[in-house]
Amino acid sequence: MAPVLPMPRGELSRAVLRALRGNTGTLPGPADVLQAEPYGDDLQLCLYVLYELHYRGFDGVDELCEWDPDLLRFRAAAEDRFLTALRADTPTATSVDEAVGELLVEPIGDDGHSVTHHLKKSGELWQLREYVALRSIYHLKEADPHLWVVPRLRGRAKAAMVAIEFDEFGGGRAENIHAQLYADLMADLALDTLYGRYLDAVPAQALATVNQMSLFGLHRRLRGALVGHFAAVEITSPPGSRRLAQALRKAGAGPAAQLFYDEHVEADAVHEQIVRREVIGGLLEDEPALASDIAFGIRSTGFLEGQLSEHLLASWRDGRSALREPIGDGTS
Repeated sequence: MAPVLPMPRGELSRAVLRALRGNTGTLPGPADVLQAEPYGDDLQLCLYVLYELHYRGFDGVDELCEWDPDLLRFRAAAEDRFLTALRADTPTATSVDEAVGELLVEPIGDDGHSVTHHLKKSGELWQLREYVALRSIYHLKEADPHLWVVPRLRGRAKAAMVAIEFDEFGGGRAENIHAQLYADLMADLALDTLYGRYLDAVPAQALATVNQMSLFGLHRRLRGALVGHFAAVEITSPPGSRRLAQALRKAGAGPAAQLFYDEHVEADAVHEQIVRREVIGGLLEDEPALASDIAFGIRSTGFLEGQLSEHLLASWRDGRSALREPIGDGTS
């Protein structure tokens, strides 16, 4: 079942949603897009909705909208606004080795900026449920954005990427697809497992982390950046997943909730080695000029995840929700 269209978050998203509903009218031009906050709710919702046309689409939206020239022109302007800001705000790495090396070093203890450390140490069940709900906009289509890069790779990099993705999609077993495991996790926490259900509740910072994947994936010229993003996700996943599994056990969540992160502790520990040696190594061997893009993909992932972490921790430490609307306590 396709998700329903979300509510607008500003004039840009209002115009885009109106167009998707088939209403006539002129979409905002590049000058209007240039005035938008690049990481703000309005622009990020526009990008998410337009990217979603390439995944499952929306209920009641004509499938021809996926390649509508006016919507694509608007999306290009929004992408340029987002990517330009992301390049400007991401610290430059001197090499891929430097960027990867940073991922391999974990701070000793909790440095005060880690969501998973917070959830393990003092997270409450309502915070875990919020975290799982907001991450659902990616995890219910986990690995789908990264598939865009496969036709753009060759040799070692392609073979290794497909091997990892085979695991992500359950090794041929539908019940083991990671997106399904995440749905099981959500059900265990009394969350709605409907794809896209929590889109209206998700803050801009979370939308940006998913939009980054789609942006990198849908543009061949950004294939190096997508490989960098994929490396950042796989390398940092095992320790974070271990802490989340511990947090869920501490909160009394059921076995299905724990299984998703337990699976990622084991699987991503193997994937990390394959990504470093075969995907990145193979791509650099084949296309050494993409080194700076790979490093940018790694570093920009850290930048956006850092923005999301700051938002979550600031909200929770104040005792307030990090979401835009309540999701209930799961008791009804």
